[in-house]
Amino acid sequence: MDKKHALMLGAVSGLLALSLTSGVAQADGAKEKCYGITKAGQNDCASANGSHSCAGQSTTSNDPNEWKYVAAGSCVKMGGKLKPAS
Repeated sequence: MDKKHALMLGAVSGLLALSLTSGVAQADGAKEKCYGITKAGQNDCASANGSHSCAGQSTTSNDPNEWKYVAAGSCVKMGGKLKPAS
């Protein structure tokens, strides 16, 4: 195997190892949706009441229908709720 191929193989192997490690870290870090803690424009996805359908579209901070992923078990400690406003 020449130097060029060895270098390419090393780079691909490194990227593969990095992607596998990242996936394991995410699987171990459980997340939960936390409502009422997002700042305007910093929500993670659609609102619970259907006012918009994408991340970053909230217009009001701390809206009880907007959510953000947080580490499992930390939502209530941050002042949020695990369910949207009724």
